[in-house]
Amino acid sequence: MNRTTQAPDALPARGRNGAATAAPPPARAAARRRPASQQWAAWAFLAPVTLYLALFYAYPLYRNIDLSLRNYTVRSFVQGDAPFTGLANYRTVFDDPAFAPALLHTVVFTAVCLVFQYAIGLALAVFFNQHFRLSATLRALFLVPWLLPLIVSASTWSWMLNSDSGIVNATLHAVGIGPVNWLTSPSWSLTSVIIANIWIGVPFNLVVLYSGLQSVPGSLYEAAALDGAGPWRRFWSITFPLLRPVSAITLLLGLVYTLKVFDIIWIMTKGGPADSSTTFATWSYQLGFGNLLPAFGPGAAVGNLLVVAALVFGLVYVRVQRKQALS
Repeated sequence: MNRTTQAPDALPARGRNGAATAAPPPARAAARRRPASQQWAAWAFLAPVTLYLALFYAYPLYRNIDLSLRNYTVRSFVQGDAPFTGLANYRTVFDDPAFAPALLHTVVFTAVCLVFQYAIGLALAVFFNQHFRLSATLRALFLVPWLLPLIVSASTWSWMLNSDSGIVNATLHAVGIGPVNWLTSPSWSLTSVIIANIWIGVPFNLVVLYSGLQSVPGSLYEAAALDGAGPWRRFWSITFPLLRPVSAITLLLGLVYTLKVFDIIWIMTKGGPADSSTTFATWSYQLGFGNLLPAFGPGAAVGNLLVVAALVFGLVYVRVQRKQALS
């Protein structure tokens, strides 16, 4: 009797109970090996970003925290023997008479800039969303303040708001209004830097909100118009609610940017006169580098307060987004 023989590779595998089990096909085995290679490829792509964040974000943040917890002087930077002081630098900052005015100026500067930048940016985004002739050209011109270097923008506003030769006071004089000491008066210095920062930040809000409007279906506006809804009704019932996710990230990014604004204030007023336009950003610089005897520890502590404020608002944003995703 003839018996057919099978190659060893074709024999079925035996389990513990003697039952035959099918061997995994080569394609399935390759599929099992593929995720490991894909994971290594993913880590390879993440490595440059991780290294960049570690070198330029994590390490400076660690050094700033270390500065705020030690009594650093110029000599300490050379010899590296700064004594550990704990939260003494933070107590020094909180007890400083300049803390309350700087906090108030930071809150006012941030809140007013955010409100006006968002409101003007949203109005311009809705206006340009109508796609009229020259819409793209005008939209590109509105990006100029955002593209200019901050030192150029701040210097231009300093010239425009100059008490003697500024174009703003010249215009006020032409309509019969007396000159205003925009940059040298404690009553107007904070207003001056707020106006300049609003002008610089509006293009960013315009770009982001305009891109958000492109995702709103036009059929919703057509249906609302057929139901008799006017422009204001369509805006409050369709445009504004559908722009909430985009508005949230716009306000968050604007908040983080505005909290750390330093260039504009320092170039225009240097935080003065009489600290009337000093914010946490300029105060931190003044403490660390604006004196003959720099206070590196308190300056770093003020900078860390800004980091904590931005982190708190970022966590609030993440929590709100999670609630909206679950609802």
